[in-house]
Parts: sequence; C-alpha cells; structure tokens
Amino acid sequence: MAALTYTDAMNEALERLRSVGYEHGRSFVNHAPMAAEALAHMGYADEVPGWVEGHLRSHAFHDVPERRWAIDPADEGDWRQALGDFGRVADWADLFERELAEAAWTDVLARWWPRLLPGMSGVLTHGVIRTAHAVRAVQTAGADHGPQLVELAHGLGYWAARHSTGGITVAQDDGEGGDAARALDDLVAEFSGIYATLSLRHPIPLIHSVTGPAAVRLVVEHLPPEQRWPSYLVARAVSRTMLDWFHATPRPAAPLPDAPDVAELFAEAAQIGDEHAIKLAEVAVRHEGYAPDPRHAAAARVANQAIGRLYR
Repeated sequence: MAALTYTDAMNEALERLRSVGYEHGRSFVNHAPMAAEALAHMGYADEVPGWVEGHLRSHAFHDVPERRWAIDPADEGDWRQALGDFGRVADWADLFERELAEAAWTDVLARWWPRLLPGMSGVLTHGVIRTAHAVRAVQTAGADHGPQLVELAHGLGYWAARHSTGGITVAQDDGEGGDAARALDDLVAEFSGIYATLSLRHPIPLIHSVTGPAAVRLVVEHLPPEQRWPSYLVARAVSRTMLDWFHATPRPAAPLPDAPDVAELFAEAAQIGDEHAIKLAEVAVRHEGYAPDPRHAAAARVANQAIGRLYR
C-alpha cells in the first residue's frame, strides 16, 4: 500500500472527526485535529489514522451542541453578545463556514482575528492553536482545501465560543512595534527555556505558554501588517500571565537539560502518543527552522520525559 500523503491523511482525519465534539470531561479540549495535523506535517501521515482512532477510543467526547440561531456578522451587538458563549459554538462554526464559502480565507481571517485576539487566553489558548493548525492545513492542501476550510471554521468558531480575556493586561510598547515574527520567535524560545527549567506539579498546563505564541507565529505572516505587532503583544501578555496562573517562577540561572536533536524528540513524542508532547515537539522542530535555540529541544525533552511517565 502506498504511503499516505499529508492531504490524504488530513482529509481522512477531518472526515472521521467531523461529528466529534469539541471537548470531553470537564471542558477538556479535543486535541485530535491539531495533533493529527502536526503528525502529518512532520511526515508521519501513515500514523495519523491509527492515532486518531486510538485517541477517540480513549476519550468520551461530548456531543456537538446543536445550532440555536444564526449570528449576524454585520451586527456588532449580535456577534459580540455571542462571544464566549460555548452554547453558541455551533452557531459560530456555521457563521465561519458561511463566511469562508463567500470570501478568501485570508480576508475572513483578517476581519475576525482582531475581534478574537483579546480572548486568546480562553481554554489555555486552544482556540488560536486549533485555528493555526487549520491555517497550515489550508495552505498545504492547495486549491482542493474544502475539508480544511471546514476545520478552519471550527477552529475560529471554537475560539469565539471560548473567548475569554482572562484578566490579561496587554502592555502597549512605545512606537509602532518591530518585527512581530522575530519577536514571537524570541518569545517561544524564552518560554521554552522557562518551561525546561521549572519544577512543575504537572507537566502539561504550562506547555501552552509555548504553543500559544507558536500558534500566533504560524499565522502572523498571513495577517495584514497592522495586526502583527498587536498579536505579539497579546501573545506575550498571555504567556506571562500563565506564569501567575500556575504559580511558576522563572529560574533564569538554571542550566538547560541535555537534549537530543529535535527530529529525534518528535519521534519520541509520536511514540509516546500524547497530543501535548506531539504538539510541543513539533513546535521545537518548527522553531529550530525559524531561529535555532537550545531551549526548544530542552522544553520538548522535559515534556517527553514528564508526560511519558504519565503513561507508564
């Protein structure tokens, strides 16, 4: 049997996941679309079907809420009232499916990104993370990207429905800002180093201080220039606030743990099979391509070791 392509694997995964709810348990996030995309992107397309099936067997996902009533994107009062209302998640996904059918995805993204950005912290940034993986899926699929556009609609819809400012205070830098992509690279490396050198009660929550800004980095170059620096400022504020949420104090003088090559770390994460390990290791590989830094591998190494112990 021929090896699956990225698009084959993603089409199959998205079709399988279409009727699966957004969450399980006590509002725990459905990571399957994101982790499947990370595996396929990293050349593990053949592993995607089995991983998805295993993930679905091991989690009891909630049903998708039914649509209630259409959200009017032209009525600011109407859509703002629906922000952060998870009971309207199906209405939000329906809105974005309609918008993406009528306009270029980049135009839809540019219109809604600044509206959703202040609520980036909701459910530990998973709205923006799911959106970012969907953006890459749309890009990679090329012209035949129907299933990927539906997933983008669901990513944006989930972000809107779990929108929460979370007490985040965004510090406004002087001037008009700089190179947002480079600043996000620095932010991802900084928080990778913080994560790698902390003694954490649980290895998973603070991972999102790395994967959150990495998701913004994945999207930022598709945004209008005027939206890029504000996106960095919000991502920075969210990651910094997570340190307070999880009572984590950075240890800047602590040495980084030894770590192998990031490709080896991703293989290790895929073997563990945990969605958080997979996503963080993919970020480490991606950011080594953007701006090499030993903190990327160190964070993935620590996560693999700590999360791997949870499966023993």
